[in-house]
Amino acid sequence: MRLITKRMGRVLPLVLASSLALTACSSNQSATTQSEAKQEEKTIRILTNVVGGKTPEENKLFEKEIERLTGIKAELVKPPSDYDQKLLAAMSSGEKYDLVYLTKDKMDILVEQGVLMNLTEKIKKSPVLSDPKVIPSEEWDMIRYKDGSIYGVFNKFEGGTLPIVREDWMKKLNLEHPKTLDDFYQVLKAFKEKDPDGNGKNDTYGLSTAGLYDIQGFMSAAGAKYKYVIDKDGKRTIPYASEQAVPVYEWFAKLYKEGILDPNFATNDTKKMRELFLTDRVGMVTYWDAWVGMFNNIRQKDDPNTKFVAKGIPGAVGSDGKIMLRRGDPSLWAIPKNALHPETAMKFLEFWHSKEGNILSTLGIEGHDYIMKDGKYELTEEGKKHNMDHGVVIPNTTTWQNPFGMLPGVKEAQKIILDNKATIEVATKDWPAAEKIVQNYAFKAMTGQMPAKEAVQKMQEELKAAKLID
Repeated sequence: MRLITKRMGRVLPLVLASSLALTACSSNQSATTQSEAKQEEKTIRILTNVVGGKTPEENKLFEKEIERLTGIKAELVKPPSDYDQKLLAAMSSGEKYDLVYLTKDKMDILVEQGVLMNLTEKIKKSPVLSDPKVIPSEEWDMIRYKDGSIYGVFNKFEGGTLPIVREDWMKKLNLEHPKTLDDFYQVLKAFKEKDPDGNGKNDTYGLSTAGLYDIQGFMSAAGAKYKYVIDKDGKRTIPYASEQAVPVYEWFAKLYKEGILDPNFATNDTKKMRELFLTDRVGMVTYWDAWVGMFNNIRQKDDPNTKFVAKGIPGAVGSDGKIMLRRGDPSLWAIPKNALHPETAMKFLEFWHSKEGNILSTLGIEGHDYIMKDGKYELTEEGKKHNMDHGVVIPNTTTWQNPFGMLPGVKEAQKIILDNKATIEVATKDWPAAEKIVQNYAFKAMTGQMPAKEAVQKMQEELKAAKLID
């Protein structure tokens, strides 16, 4: 018994020493793992569309600037085309990203698929993102789901679309700003017939659009909202495919017949539409409030003595005295559930909504897009080309002040959007199929190929047959 005790006395210190050695080794490994985790947390992979450099080479500079400002090593994956399809395909296949850029309608699809992280608590705990001076409380309501959950963080402040008019032509022709559809007709007719560009030729149109994008300012007269309207019982209707839209389609058919409406409106893309406006070919377009300033800035840069003035104006007044305009679908950042670095993604989002993040997202990269001279910002030639837009024109932050001021006309246009309580459109996974039917018959009605009432009836028949409305 004494022999066993003596042996145990000699063995226990050895076991204890071995145990301590193993514990120390384990602790070192744990410390190493934690250290590696911290290094991994400084890495982020982002799927993006508009955010970043304008070229692949500039994208690399953008990544380096993020790392310089935050310490986060970022990889920006920026597909050259078909972004939405590639986003949805990447999420379906389980490809790993820490952040993805998307709009509200695509977020709705991905939330339904269950692939996005619920960010409600993370936002509440963030001293930056929960600050109403950074993101106003009412903005969150636009993307809050019925159960109170939030799955995205804003990329920027989204304004809205509205009619944009050549204000210099308005003054030249002594025209008053239109209020009713008939007022709009008279103004657009004058742009067509009274040689507003002064070249002695009959070469101007009153109005151009890029298809049905965006005629909401005119459908306002009928109180018709684009895309879906879903009531409390879940019933889906499409106001553009209803009787209330008929008078507006007939109004467009009149413009088309009289040569007031650009004959290529149905096939225009937004670039073509913008070119017509900038080259004195058309007196009114429908586009984003921020582009009021960009139109003015582009023309003033080309010719400092230009008389060109773009101005945003409200849409047509409805029978209820209200004006219905479109608020842009929020552009957002979301964190997929399979993200490897969700906490780093949140840190990036806090940076994005800081002063430094605001400068990067608008002005761009220091030394490339701008330089600091005597404590002031100065745009480089490259920066001037980029129009102070690297994914954000106007940040959400209410305290943001662009060092160069706002472009002319933007503030007034945004006020129209906000004062008229413009709302976002509601799209579901069925909308792409529904849109094809609506556009097909809307164009036929607007070009006079089919009476507006018949076109709407055809829309309803096909939409119901395809179970796209209730």
